[in-house]
Amino acid sequence: MIDLPPWRKPPRDHFPGVPAWSMPASAVPEERFEVSPIGSVTREWAWGDADGSGIRVCVLDSGVDASHPLVGGLDRAMDVVPGEDGPVVVPTEPSDEAGHGTACASVIRSIAPAVSLTSVRVLAGGRHGTGAALLAGLGWAIDEGYDIINMSLSTTKPQFCDALRELSDRAYFRRCVIVASAHNMPVRSYPWPFAAVISVASHDGPDPMTYYYNPSPPVEFYARGVRVRVAWSGGREILSTGNSFATPHIAGISALILSKHRSLTPFQLKSVLYSAAENVAEPTGGAHAD
Repeated sequence: MIDLPPWRKPPRDHFPGVPAWSMPASAVPEERFEVSPIGSVTREWAWGDADGSGIRVCVLDSGVDASHPLVGGLDRAMDVVPGEDGPVVVPTEPSDEAGHGTACASVIRSIAPAVSLTSVRVLAGGRHGTGAALLAGLGWAIDEGYDIINMSLSTTKPQFCDALRELSDRAYFRRCVIVASAHNMPVRSYPWPFAAVISVASHDGPDPMTYYYNPSPPVEFYARGVRVRVAWSGGREILSTGNSFATPHIAGISALILSKHRSLTPFQLKSVLYSAAENVAEPTGGAHAD
């Protein structure tokens, strides 16, 4: 019997203690897969000496507390509010009732300290949102031409799937990179499974710059997402677990790469992320076959 490649095997079983779709790096051996190098892409080449300068990152979430010391300020703060003909995006105070968006922004800032950060609140009251608000916020961010859009959220409602797919494709061709988190439960949601986005789940390692390529999509990359120290509302810091916090790690690393290599297209950025992943870039050993 021919051994199937990882991308044609059934999904990995849900492992207790980490979010759904994720990899317990300390308990499960790395899966072997064939690697086709695309040249001398190393981590030094990819983001060495980069700080994210010149890159505009939009955080679609519950808002961001710009005064939190781990956030380091915002360039813009926007809110999605009801309008006569549907939701509209308007300027607002840089605040966050829930803490979730602030946490994501703090992770991005910790990795790419010189990025320009914008917050778009798509969750009413900081916790719950509508599909219409999500579509409006994402559409606004694409039209504004943000280099990276961090979406540590998703919707399970299939009626929004087609519209989100259209927006994801539009972002892809406008070179607006959407980095989206997989659901924390083993259910299908959107837009993270779309090929036009960079999808992220968690691994349970401690290094914020260590991430893995997943040879068994739809999730493409695993980043640090278990017991991550993040900023929270009220000026606090907490330890939190979830694919939500793995996603800004990849968004931050992507910002570093784009700040050093401004002409990369989204598919080239994915290739660089792939080549520089811990289980691909490792020159000797590792769980892949050269």
